[in-house]
Parts: sequence; C-alpha cells; structure tokens
Amino acid sequence: MNQGMTFWGWIAVIIGWGTILGFSLYCMTRVVFGKKKVHAAVVGPGVQRERWATRIGLVLAMAGNAIGLGNFLRFPVKAAQNGGGAFLIPYFCALIFMGVPLMWVEWAIGRHGGAHGHGSTPGMFHVMWKHPAAKYIGAFGIFIPFAIAIYYLFIMSWTLGYAFFSATGKYFGITSSKSMTAFLKGFQGVESNQYFPNILPVLIFLAICLALNYMFLSRGIAKGIEILARYGMPLLFIFGIALVIRVLTLGTPDPSHPDWNVANGMGFIWNPDLSQLTRANVWLVAAGQIFFTLSLGQGMIHTYASYVREQDDITLNGLATSSVNEFAEVILGGTIAIPVAVAFFGLTQTQEIANGGAFNLGFVSLPLIFQKIPLGQLFGFMWFGLLFIAGITTSVAFLQPLVAFMMDEFKMERKTAVNTLFGWIMAAILFVVFFFKYGVLDELDFWAGTLGIVLFGVLEIIVFSWIFGVKKGWAELHKGADIKVPRFFKFVFKYITPAYILVILVVWTIQDAVGTFLMKKGKVVSFATDELEIASRPYRWAIRVLFLLIIIAVVTMVRKVWKKREAEKEAVKP
Repeated sequence: MNQGMTFWGWIAVIIGWGTILGFSLYCMTRVVFGKKKVHAAVVGPGVQRERWATRIGLVLAMAGNAIGLGNFLRFPVKAAQNGGGAFLIPYFCALIFMGVPLMWVEWAIGRHGGAHGHGSTPGMFHVMWKHPAAKYIGAFGIFIPFAIAIYYLFIMSWTLGYAFFSATGKYFGITSSKSMTAFLKGFQGVESNQYFPNILPVLIFLAICLALNYMFLSRGIAKGIEILARYGMPLLFIFGIALVIRVLTLGTPDPSHPDWNVANGMGFIWNPDLSQLTRANVWLVAAGQIFFTLSLGQGMIHTYASYVREQDDITLNGLATSSVNEFAEVILGGTIAIPVAVAFFGLTQTQEIANGGAFNLGFVSLPLIFQKIPLGQLFGFMWFGLLFIAGITTSVAFLQPLVAFMMDEFKMERKTAVNTLFGWIMAAILFVVFFFKYGVLDELDFWAGTLGIVLFGVLEIIVFSWIFGVKKGWAELHKGADIKVPRFFKFVFKYITPAYILVILVVWTIQDAVGTFLMKKGKVVSFATDELEIASRPYRWAIRVLFLLIIIAVVTMVRKVWKKREAEKEAVKP
C-alpha cells in the first residue's frame, strides 16, 4: 500500500489526464477561435427568445451547470473506493457510451424545442412526440431540478459559510475530527453547541445564496447567468489549479510518518486494482458518477440549449462541455482531497474518511489540514470558494427550467416568474433546513436526485431515439455542426445508451429503492442512533409528500397550459 505511484498508476494518470487535457484543449481552442459565434439577440414580446451573448459564455455556463460539488467531493471518494486507477476503465466506458451521447441528445432536444418557442422539457417533448403523454414525461425536467434545488441551495450555503470561516480563521484551533464534526453539526443546525448556539448563522449564509441566485436569474440569460459563468468559471479553475500545485508540492509534511506523503496519496487514488473490475457494482458506480457529474436527466441542459440559435453548433459545444467537466473532476477533483488527506492522516485513516462520505472529507478532514499548512486560511478560502462557485453555477441552472416554463408557457415577464419561483423555493427549503437532522435531505436526494434523474434519462433517450427517431435526431444534431459525430453513435444512441441507463435504473430500484421506501435500516439514509432513525420516519414521509406535491403542482400547470391551447385552437376553427 505504501509504494507511491506504481508503473501502472503512472499509466492510468498519463492516459486519463492526457485524454482529458487533449480533448479539453482541442474543444476549447475550436470554441474560442472558431469562426462560428453565438450573437446576442433582441428580445421582443412574442417575437424572439433570449439568446447567449457569446459562444464561450454558453460553453462556460453549460460547464458550470455540470461542474458541481460532486466533481470535487464525490468523484475522488468513489474512485478510491472502487479500484483507484482501474475505476477509470468503467468510468470512461460510461462516459463514451452513455455520458457524451446523452449530453448530445439533451443539447439536440433543447435547441429543437427552443426553435419552436419552448425553453422547458414539456413543450420540447410535445414537439418531438405528438402524444398526450409526451408533455407529462417532459414535466420531469421541471419538478426534478426544482426539488434538487431545495436541498442543493442549503448545501451551497455551507460552502459559502466555510469560505468565510476559513478567511476569518473561525475553525482554526479545532484540532480533532470529533470537535470539527461538532463544529459542522452546530453550523448545520443539527445540534446547539459551544461553536454555534443556534441556527441563525447558516440561515444568514442561505439568505445570501438565495439573494445571489435571485440576482443572476432576474438579469436573464446573457446579462445574468452568462456573466456569472464568464467570471465565475475562470476563477474556479484558478482556485483549483492553485490547490493542485499546493498539494503536489507538499511532499512528506510529517517526517515522523515518512509513509504519509502525497506520492502515496496519488497512488491510493490512481494505482489500479484490476481485481475490482470483476465486481458489477464498480461498473454501476462508475456509470452513476457519469450521470451525476454531467448533470444529465435533470432538464437543465435542455433549457440552456433552448437559447441556442437553430443553426448554431451543438456537437462541438456538447463535447467541450463534457471535456471541461472531466478536467474539473478527474484532474482537479482527483488530485486535491484524497492525496492531501493521505499526506496528513495516512492511508488507513484516509480509507476511513473516504468510507465516511464526501461531506466528512470536505467539511471535517480538510479544515483540519488547512490549519497545518502555511497560508492555510487562504487555501481554505480557495477550497470552499471553489465549491461555492461550483455550487452557484449549478443552482441557477436548477432554477432556470421552471422560470423558462413560466415565461414561455404562461407568458410571464422574467421578474414575475423569478419572484413566483422564489416564493415557492423559500417555503420548501425551510423544511429541509429545520429538519435536516432527520435525514430529509438524503431522502429527497435519493428520490429526486438519484432515482428520478435516471428514470427521466431512460424516458428521454427512448423518446429521442425510438419515437422521434435516430434519423431525425441525427439530422437535428448536425444542423450547423462544427464537428461530425462518428456514425457509430447512431447505434449507440439507439441501443447502448438506453441499455446502460436501464441497467442503472433496474439495479438501483432493486438494491435501494424498495428498501428506502420501506425505510429499512442502512438504506440510503443512515443515523447515529436507532432512536433518531425511528424519530425520523414522520419527517421522511413528510419530505416524500412535499416531493409528491411538487410533482402534482408541475403536472397541473402543464395540463392547464395545454388545456388552454386546445381551447384556443377550438375557438379559431370555422
């Protein structure tokens, strides 16, 4: 175990990093210096929809949509737990045969729907499939991102709070994992302790996060979301690269533990354990990670793509989005958290930290490490600042589909739509905040952010490839294309990608969904004590009811819009 990077570990790094860097540089060079650009459009009532002002702004916004907390916390933990460098084999297989194809599909559906005046998936699916069920399948692309936003904004407030605490040194002086865990729980409102006597601090940071999301959404696509991406994403990469350099130059921080070093940390995450590839679960985890990291099955890519002109490229833009996301995840995310934990805690304790989950790694272990390095407050601020930027560029994407739906289908002004949205989100998010300790966040994350997105992914690939048809889909994908997708992907779209997603859906349903629904112990939501687990059940049922109410509300709005349209059509008939 304490052998540093092996020969095959170096091979895994060279292939993984080389492939991602190559595609990222190729795609972004073509995007920045290519001839085709996205130009601003004047928006007039009932005439034109909003447009992205620049092509680089579009790609950065799409990448910001995809790059989230999971890139820097979830990926390194999953890689370390599932074969290290060997994990890249099923990971890249899932990326090629499921991730990138579905990314192209969502771009194509979105631009096609936007050309028909729809910025959300109910209208997009209705355009592709003239069946009464189509619009209700499309409703997934509204209620899923809204439901995820309810708890994602709360998590985002932690990153902003910890960025502030790092800069001010509030947690400096806390030297044990137990005390740092108490600090985190006090901030989250799980318990009242010497660090936080009440929940007010996290509510303040949550209010700031909500205000920032409101500001960027209110300003629209080009002047709000795109501006956020054009300034936020470069800053994220500056922070990330600075942290990677700091980690790689740490060496052996504690000479009394010569095996606690960055080389062993890189080896832990990159040395391939090929025996893990015989485990079906490793392939499932890799596929699930690709689904999460690219923000697939959530309606956000569709909505962003709807603001692209009909003859503007989406093949190169989609590949660029995927490549930039992988740069953030594999190169930055895979080099920061786990290697630095090994350098300061050793392999054994790092394995325990990884098994404790992403939040344990990000909000407990790393704050302890920042206290042990020079300029720790600065690097702590950069780490949590990076997470915050990743969070806010994703959170605005979660909220935009419902805004687009209200604007396009109910003809609301943007301000009115955003005000309506925030009235709903503020009411729902408080439930998650005040009852967080009862597992309501994990419960909602499973049904909306795990099972829900995969179910929507299955439905959309079937509608696109089998009902709309691969032939028409292929033609739509290549309108104004800067690169031609290999024809082999026609077969992938129709057979391999649906099969990949169906396997994930079936296995998760069998392994987790039934047990989670019945609230079996140890399924998805875990608790420190049996008493807390029993006490949590009414709250977990309440969050399920809330999710069901969100679904009913969205479906009702969709039905109302189409009823109105049918009545208008009948009225104009001779």
